[in-house]
Amino acid sequence: MTIILQIDAHTVSADEGDTVLETARKNGIHIPTLCYHPALKPSGSCKMCAVEVTQPSGRTITLLSCVLKVKSGMEIKTRSEAVLQARTRALTRLISMAPQAQRLHDLAAQEAIALPPAPDGCIRCRLCVRVCKEIIGQEAIRMEKQDGRLQVVPVPDRCIGCGTCANLCPTHVIQVVDEGRRRTVRINDTVIGVHPLERCEGCGKYYATERQVLRVERRTDPHTHVKMQHHYCPSCAKLFSERLQIIQRHPHKPKFSRK
Repeated sequence: MTIILQIDAHTVSADEGDTVLETARKNGIHIPTLCYHPALKPSGSCKMCAVEVTQPSGRTITLLSCVLKVKSGMEIKTRSEAVLQARTRALTRLISMAPQAQRLHDLAAQEAIALPPAPDGCIRCRLCVRVCKEIIGQEAIRMEKQDGRLQVVPVPDRCIGCGTCANLCPTHVIQVVDEGRRRTVRINDTVIGVHPLERCEGCGKYYATERQVLRVERRTDPHTHVKMQHHYCPSCAKLFSERLQIIQRHPHKPKFSRK
């Protein structure tokens, strides 16, 4: 039995038992799909094949064309605003599960669907912003709204390269990389700062940025210094401190020769 219906104002024919998706494809009308395969029973999992159906009462409803059987006199729209909204919801859900899937991004471009920003690993906990302001006192990063959502962004020339923000970041989005005598701090692909490193006077290892050392010296400057300052890495500072404590506990006793 032949069934006559309309798809996008085109009168088309279909066999009884056919789906709207099958009928559309036989007539060269595009409806996007991801989970459909002609050899398998349709499941409607991806929900990308939504179409708008005008009911006899005049009311419209969006349904999945892969499981919707054709009926005589049906009026189908494949490109209406309601259809676009339904496909946008479907694709947004899919992209949240597979944000790096190129096929989803290609499908979004093909269907003119604006996808939400891709996950960037930052959970907006503000730990980095708070520690830089409250503990380090630099305020080198801040929260700023970009493209409709809050982003952690650097404040130019404020970073001293201490890496405290990276140590606190729960998702490790902030990275500190030391290469030779240079330290780079970045949030994903955004560079916060690039800094030369100081060499430890004890072991010769590069251990802290020049700005970080200078910051510490300035903050301790009001205190009375009773001995010469040295630039030691944490390991050497601990080692020399332990040796000094041993010497203080067991001072060397001078030996006197007998005459």
